Amino acid sequence: MRKLFVLIASSAIMLSTAVAQQKTAAKKTSGNPIAQGWYADPEAVIFGKEYWVYPTYSDKYTRQVHFDAFSSKDLVNWTKHDNVLDSSNVKWAWRAMWAPAVVKKDDKYYFFFGANDIQKDTEPGGIGVAVADKPEGPFKDYLGKPLIDKIINGAQPIDQFVFKDKDGQYYIIYGGWGHCNIAKLKNDFTGFVPFADGTTFRSITPEGYIEGPVMFIRKGKYYFMWSEGGWTGPDYRVAYAVGDNINGPFKKIGTILKQDPAVATGAGHHSVIQVPGKDEWYIVYHRRPLTETDGNHRVTCIEKMTFDKNGLINPVKITNEGVTANRIK
Repeated sequence: MRKLFVLIASSAIMLSTAVAQQKTAAKKTSGNPIAQGWYADPEAVIFGKEYWVYPTYSDKYTRQVHFDAFSSKDLVNWTKHDNVLDSSNVKWAWRAMWAPAVVKKDDKYYFFFGANDIQKDTEPGGIGVAVADKPEGPFKDYLGKPLIDKIINGAQPIDQFVFKDKDGQYYIIYGGWGHCNIAKLKNDFTGFVPFADGTTFRSITPEGYIEGPVMFIRKGKYYFMWSEGGWTGPDYRVAYAVGDNINGPFKKIGTILKQDPAVATGAGHHSVIQVPGKDEWYIVYHRRPLTETDGNHRVTCIEKMTFDKNGLINPVKITNEGVTANRIK
């Protein structure tokens, strides 16, 4: 009997070891998607020595009323943080909360989001702000009302991106329906500072723009990116332009992320992260599995993003493997 027990125990240890080895082998890369479940419109950001991704919970608009987040120390192993923000903490938001933009300022974390999918100015909703003491929340409504609740220059108030310029000024870049606006944020994020010409919201819509703006600086150049096509269709994609300053002008250069019929469709609505102190870049985006036809079924993925010798972005190949580990030092 004792020999049988030892044999069973030994077999269990061997099985456990084999499973652990399989898991280790399986995690040489992040894999795509990086998390289980339906998630879209990811905002990727670095806080300290951790990578964070804040996506939209990709479901029907009436169910899309909370956000989860994911953190990683190496881009390969991701930890889920449930319910970092939901509509119970934003009394004016009741449906279609999406496309976060998250920044840290003065030891606080600010979570910008769109809500209610407003179609006209008389409907309640727009772009709101929540705040927390930690990146995992819980986030709570900051203003008690939307920051932007009007359709200005034809831009539906959704898909906001918050950008910090070289001089420390924060801007909000946002807009759906094929129109993109930029505005200077007040230092406390409670409102806006007019531009020198007296305007508050300036249109910077490039050719082909639909939604999902992103901006970053590399080697002194301003890269302005956006999504084109229909978000429920296979042709959703990411294009970009390059300018000398935040005001552009931004003339479309080309498309760098799109579907691959052998991997997935509808690749778009992305964000970009740079490893601190290095010219190493990643694009975090959503796509639709080949077997899915439901427009709400999207998953969040990651790939490396590289540049050619002239500073142009190389086309990104979407993969099932994702990326290898990269710890922040």
